[in-house]
Amino acid sequence: MADSHGKFVWYELMTTDMAAAEPFYRNVVGWSARREDTPNTPYTIFSAGANGVGGLMPLPKPARDMGVPPHWTGYIAVDDVDAYAKKVVEAGGAILMPPADIPNVGRFAVAADPDGVDFNLFKPREGAAPPPVAPGTVGHAGWRELYAGNLDAAFAFYSKLFGWTKGEAFDMGAMGVYQLFATGAEPVGGMMTKPPSLPRPCWTYYFNVAGINDAAGWVKAGGGQVVNGPMQVPGGSWIVQCVDPQGAMFALVSTQA
Repeated sequence: MADSHGKFVWYELMTTDMAAAEPFYRNVVGWSARREDTPNTPYTIFSAGANGVGGLMPLPKPARDMGVPPHWTGYIAVDDVDAYAKKVVEAGGAILMPPADIPNVGRFAVAADPDGVDFNLFKPREGAAPPPVAPGTVGHAGWRELYAGNLDAAFAFYSKLFGWTKGEAFDMGAMGVYQLFATGAEPVGGMMTKPPSLPRPCWTYYFNVAGINDAAGWVKAGGGQVVNGPMQVPGGSWIVQCVDPQGAMFALVSTQA
């Protein structure tokens, strides 16, 4: 567990239409899907090959009633969920759902940073954590991006909690600074103060695909929208930022156009 502490280990889509979202992502990312319902909630697991990558579940009614849109959320591994739930609050965040056990899977809590952006604390049961894969592996998460209310405050929050460190920073002119962050030796994501065009601060997760143009075509064919790209970014990768048919933001990344 020490090796995964502070790292993203799972991703979850909360949506208003599971039946439509499943084939959309199977076609776009190339995942396989299987139902693994819990006693109280329908649940589908997305896998890349033999490895689980993320889950699909209904957007909870309390969230819908509050106007929360369909969205992806990430699970960050910690050594002690209960202790870190307290640390989140002490650091200025909030606990939206208190620590609870997922039978045969692990323990988790739903948290929010000071801007209200949700993420999950997670301690997998021994042997239940997905195995690590090489960077760039198709079907797995390739990047994580936080559009924060304030870059400096957001980095301070996550760094204090999880020990994340700063990588290179890019001056993007009027858009501000794009700050890379690392959860280990290499950068795994970036943060920036959100542009005015975004309605609220949010995390966006990038999934690796074999070719960006083909994947963008599948997004459009499946009823989703391409809102930015395809474009090449520093380092040579190609990205496209999208919205799925239910309105959830996500992105794709590839070494190939």
